[in-house]
Amino acid sequence: MHVSTYPMMHSACSSLLLLSLLVLADADTPPRFSRTPEDQIGVQGGVASFVCQATGDPQPKIVWNKKGKKVSNQRFEVIEFDDGSGSVLRIQPLRTPRDEAIYECHASNSAGEITATTKLTVLREDQLPSGFPTIDMGPQLKVVERSRTATMLCAASGNPDPEITWFKDFLPVNTSNNNGRIKQLRSESFGALQIEMSEESDQGKYECVATNSDGTRYSTPANLYVRELREVRRVPPRFSIPPADSEIMPGGSVNITCVAVGSPMPYVKWMLGAEDLTPEDDMPIGRNVLELTDIRQSNNYTCVAMSTLGVIEAVAQIIVKALPKAPGIPVVTERTATSITLTWDSGNPEPVSYYVIQHRAKGSDDPYKEIDGIATTRYSVGGLSPYSHYDFRVAAVNTIGQGPSSDAVEARTAEQAPSSPPRQVRGRMLSTTTAIIHWDEPEEPNGQVVGYRVYYTSDNMLPVNQWEKQMVRSANFITIQSLTPNKTYYIRVLAFTSVGDGPLSQDLQIIAKTGVPSQPSEFKGEAKSETSILLSWVAPPQGGPDNQITGYELVYRRAGETEEKKTSFEPTTFYLLKDLKAFSTYTFQLAAKSKHGIGAYTNELSINTPQTLFATNFRVKAAMKNSVLLSWEIRDKNPAQPFTILYGRGQSVEVDGKQTQKLITGLEPDTLYSFLLTNRANSAGGLQHRVTATTAPDILKTKPTVVGKTNADGMVTVQLPTVQTTSKVRGFYVVVVPLKKQRGKFLNQWEDPDQMNLDELLKDINRTSVSRSLRIRRQAAQSDSRAYVSAHFKTLPLEFTLGDGQTHGGFRNRALQNGQEYVFFVLALLDLSENTMFSTSPYSDPVTSLDVDPKPIVDEEEGLLWVVGPVLAVIFIVCIVIAILLFKSKPDRKRAEAEGRKGSFPCSKAMSSHHPTDPVELRRINFQTPGMASHPPVSISEMADHIERLKANDNLKFSQEYESIDPGQQFTWENSNLEVNKPKNRYANVIAYDHSRVILSSIDGVPGSDYINANYVDGYRRQNAYIATQGSLPETFGDFWRMVWEQHTANIIMMTKLEEKSRVKCDQYWPTRGTETYGLIQVTLLDTVELATYSVRTFALYKSGSNEKREVRHFQFTAWPDHGVPEHPTPFLAFLRRVKACNPPDAGPMVVHCSAGVGRTGCFIVIDAMTERIKHEKTIDIYGHVTLMRSQRNYMVQTEDQYIFIHDALLEAVTCGNTEVPARNLFSYIQRLTQIEPGENVTGMEVEFKRLASAKAHTSRFVSANMPCNKFKNRLVNIMPYETTRVCLQPIRGVEGSDYINASFIDGYRQQKAYIATQGPLAETTEDYWRMLWEHNSTIVVMLTKLREMGREKCHQYWPAERSARYQYFVVDPMAEYNMPQYILREFKVTDARDGQSRTVRQFQFTDWPEQGVPKSGEGFIDFIGQVHKTKEQFGQDGPITVHCSAGVGRTGVFITLSIVLERMRYEGVVDIFQTVKMLRTQRPAIVQTEDQYQFCYRASLEYLGSFDHYAT
Repeated sequence: MHVSTYPMMHSACSSLLLLSLLVLADADTPPRFSRTPEDQIGVQGGVASFVCQATGDPQPKIVWNKKGKKVSNQRFEVIEFDDGSGSVLRIQPLRTPRDEAIYECHASNSAGEITATTKLTVLREDQLPSGFPTIDMGPQLKVVERSRTATMLCAASGNPDPEITWFKDFLPVNTSNNNGRIKQLRSESFGALQIEMSEESDQGKYECVATNSDGTRYSTPANLYVRELREVRRVPPRFSIPPADSEIMPGGSVNITCVAVGSPMPYVKWMLGAEDLTPEDDMPIGRNVLELTDIRQSNNYTCVAMSTLGVIEAVAQIIVKALPKAPGIPVVTERTATSITLTWDSGNPEPVSYYVIQHRAKGSDDPYKEIDGIATTRYSVGGLSPYSHYDFRVAAVNTIGQGPSSDAVEARTAEQAPSSPPRQVRGRMLSTTTAIIHWDEPEEPNGQVVGYRVYYTSDNMLPVNQWEKQMVRSANFITIQSLTPNKTYYIRVLAFTSVGDGPLSQDLQIIAKTGVPSQPSEFKGEAKSETSILLSWVAPPQGGPDNQITGYELVYRRAGETEEKKTSFEPTTFYLLKDLKAFSTYTFQLAAKSKHGIGAYTNELSINTPQTLFATNFRVKAAMKNSVLLSWEIRDKNPAQPFTILYGRGQSVEVDGKQTQKLITGLEPDTLYSFLLTNRANSAGGLQHRVTATTAPDILKTKPTVVGKTNADGMVTVQLPTVQTTSKVRGFYVVVVPLKKQRGKFLNQWEDPDQMNLDELLKDINRTSVSRSLRIRRQAAQSDSRAYVSAHFKTLPLEFTLGDGQTHGGFRNRALQNGQEYVFFVLALLDLSENTMFSTSPYSDPVTSLDVDPKPIVDEEEGLLWVVGPVLAVIFIVCIVIAILLFKSKPDRKRAEAEGRKGSFPCSKAMSSHHPTDPVELRRINFQTPGMASHPPVSISEMADHIERLKANDNLKFSQEYESIDPGQQFTWENSNLEVNKPKNRYANVIAYDHSRVILSSIDGVPGSDYINANYVDGYRRQNAYIATQGSLPETFGDFWRMVWEQHTANIIMMTKLEEKSRVKCDQYWPTRGTETYGLIQVTLLDTVELATYSVRTFALYKSGSNEKREVRHFQFTAWPDHGVPEHPTPFLAFLRRVKACNPPDAGPMVVHCSAGVGRTGCFIVIDAMTERIKHEKTIDIYGHVTLMRSQRNYMVQTEDQYIFIHDALLEAVTCGNTEVPARNLFSYIQRLTQIEPGENVTGMEVEFKRLASAKAHTSRFVSANMPCNKFKNRLVNIMPYETTRVCLQPIRGVEGSDYINASFIDGYRQQKAYIATQGPLAETTEDYWRMLWEHNSTIVVMLTKLREMGREKCHQYWPAERSARYQYFVVDPMAEYNMPQYILREFKVTDARDGQSRTVRQFQFTDWPEQGVPKSGEGFIDFIGQVHKTKEQFGQDGPITVHCSAGVGRTGVFITLSIVLERMRYEGVVDIFQTVKMLRTQRPAIVQTEDQYQFCYRASLEYLGSFDHYAT
């Protein structure tokens, strides 16, 4: 600091000097720094604080600048000193290079201004010098009593030794001006802060800061709490649990609890009036429970709490309240055909909550039906049957319960016209001109039938009102005279009551001829099979022996055919018509015959024959302990549809339509199962076959074991397992299974005998009709590759010699072949059910016969490979040679012609590959599977149509395509099978193929140390682009990190949560905080960013014995559901874009894992590889890539759903393209969007917005919203919540649809379900709205509409304006209203009347949105968004922000879109409006409703960008 001095002046000037000093004493003094900020070197993610203090008069104002502009950023905070002497600029977390700058502390007052500058340098962890300070021990949370000493500890190391200072609540701790009460204890690398005589002002958040010449490091903050001294506190008594009032029944019991606290603790006693209920010598402290029994009268009980500091009282009112009395007998005041109106006298002087009416049909034993909640003493009971007797009674309900019912009153409903015609209308001729017609009363007369009208005519084309008619009262028959002989008459009858006419009966036909039978009645039929129908009827009455029925004539016709067929048969009342066509409609008419002629035909009857049965004789062929073999016969030899077998708890398996049997595996022993066989077209209520079967009990739990070695004759002695039961076993069979050889190794393709198809064995075992010698000859002739039965025993011996050449129980025990490997098991035939039932032992260990001249069984595909491989290679070389010779032999002018003809060579496909560097293309050229040949790459332009074809018929072609992919399981996995490596496999059946496994560097003396369950997988144009691995196990953490280090991996992709459905899917292999060492690798967590659908962690890796430090990013996708696949690919594609943006081009393979490392892992790899391919080619090859992956790791892309999801994700990627823009390019991007598209009449903005609307939601996605009981709750019929994202309310018992509200959960940038988007409440839904806010703990509400706009209601006023109002369970009190320039803030206290809990709800109503269009500027709306979120952070509630406009999609969508977009811009520096809106539309339809609103999102983002200095440059 520079200080100037002045010499003494001439004494003559002394008076002048004195005068000037007096003037100066009254003048302002300019600012002077008492403390200036010092340069700092911080660490990325850490903290930097700059302290600046100044003096002057008036007190100077301090402002902080960065690059000449005032600092403004969420990470920059200015904290003022309490005395106003200055401030601290705190930056947290530090970012490099963004925060590196010169910062200025500017102090100014009216007398002048000064500036001090300071420099901030920020280093990444990998740039830190070796001497940079480290906090070895930071301060911990501490609670100290007032006036005691508090010590906050801190230790740090570095080179040179760092100096330790302290901050409290972000301000430096001053140890100089408090009389030594606060001091710092210093020793080498240690700096404790000691606070003596602590007081309340010492309470706060403390940090210790270590600084040396290499930089500055801050500890994690720790709180110090100062509380009152216990022995000094004296508090008068108060009730912490005051006694509660109760209402009880006479003779009831109640316990009243009273709890009081204080210091000293008070005594508590109970009194009734002046009487003490608690004995003086037994008075408890603090808590007293009064137990009252057999209470007969109401009383007030007083709880008294007393200590030396006072006496307090509280009263509990115990009200003895009986059930209400029975109301008076109800009186019928009004009646209609379907209702009775009752009134009654209350009969209760005390208040009644409501009444219950009970009613039932007179004389019925059914329980009374109840109608409750009736608030008045008059009620109309509806829904009754006409002209019926009922009993009614009434009961009253109060707060205690329901009282006794009144006496019953009987009432009959009024009459109504009959609702059914007379029954069984029949007739016959009494003479040639007179007929008699009979009938029975209607089934539903609805009153007293007064009479009947009979209509008749010979011309049934006339309308009924023109027919002849006769009326008859009090009789059920009539004679009709003067009929014309030999004519056919049509007769119809109706009944009438005093109220009106009932319906007419069907036509009765009668021929006016004596002796001719009348019409048969009750003519009906049913299909007995697909080609036969059984008809039945009631014979017409026969008038005397001369008029006997001699037979019937049936006329029938198939719909669509003109030809009528007739058949006659003997007298009967039923007839089976055969040889009809299946799946057809037939019409029938029947007439009876006598010797006098044929009678009248019945009315036409229509019946359908069923569809042809797709299968018959569905049965259980055999039941094992873990499997069942089903069989059936098929009619259609070329069925178009596959079959589906449903069983267990919703499990199903699909079967090719040509198959006639299926083995269902994975069942539980001794369990009853039901199996349903259905063809796909009829799974919903169509043709089905069902059988049931019980699986066999597990009676052979242990495996057979080999006792000796195989001798030269191919025999070996084995020990057979013990049997758990003997009672129901028909016999035991020893089954030998020769193993197939693949890649030089014998493999058993089944884990358990129950997985084998034992069909051939069953035939052998069941051939009882075949002579023994024939069976043995057949056995001898069988090929050696099949499993065979070597012996049959009634009782299982302890030991048995395999291969002795003898016959045991009719089976030849043939010698074991040299060099062949076998396993064997015991099969027990059980006698427990009508089905064939077996129980099998586990497989034995493999047995190898002596290797004299080995001829092992080779897998067909492998054998083919050895033959086809060289042949293909030779053909390939010959093709190339011929092509070269032809090419050379042509002159230049003919070369083009030659190339044109090249396509005719058989190997032209191999020679015309575009990208021989791409592993999938190479596979197609060199070793294409049959499936690959029939599934070529798909053109991107045809992709949408291609997927639509695959999805037709319930994804039928998808199923077929997925099933046809080569499983690729012909490779060896010897390393996975080593005993030392088996514990390293998470799943026993998910292994690492030897040829593609990741080989770790071996650790000396540690067997298996080069093994990890991981395989290299090829990407697009890059071999070994990925490593697919399982979710780490605790014993493989070290191996995992060693692999990441050795492979130079930069990105780890995790596609699972640690736990799903309460099962561990992957163990946590990274540190939650700080540093952990896994084997040879030290892993430090540098940073964690948790977003709504994924998390990004950054780790520093350091290998022991190496000075190199590396940074690895860990991306965890958290939105994959526990079941199935994501509903939409949008979140996954956003995750993939983030991964791709962070993977350096020179990095090693990307490590990808889920739990097994095959299903979701396969999805990620294929989608990533294909999105890369899309950039370079016009085709995609999903089929080819999955085939290739399966040859590198087993089971890749594990389910059909995952295969479909890959297609959906790639279709979206192709359709939507890349709309993510770096923030700095946003202006030019918007300019491009606002221009007219070439060759189009629209702007790019319009095209982009229309692309959003291309996906339409199927009605099946709106289940609850479409229910009739909920439709009126939707403001607009077309805006409803998806079922998967709707906000569910707690259902109210007995109220259908009470869990529904038109509202959707929406994910934010960082948090799932951060918002609720809902419509403006209707008057009918206001109670539901408050219920939603309460149940989902939403305390911030954003309203983006006025109550009325453009003369229409946009939202019902759902809040009280002046005084409190009750909405169902909730009392809402208006507390405050603040009118801001652009919005109104209202605060409400909401109380749940059920338990008295309260919350504050804040409603922000934005008032600047115009009634038409969008705001002109986005600035005000951006400020509003900021204010809402700041309030949410300030009050720290966990629940979502509820946002509504009118329909809850337009302005609501803009608010949520901008909230997400602006936060992402701050943290990632990128903008993607299109994908953000697309993601939101997967959660609520039509979010951001108009193009104007969409454009406003872009405009507002650009305005927001202008406020960021680091994007401006």
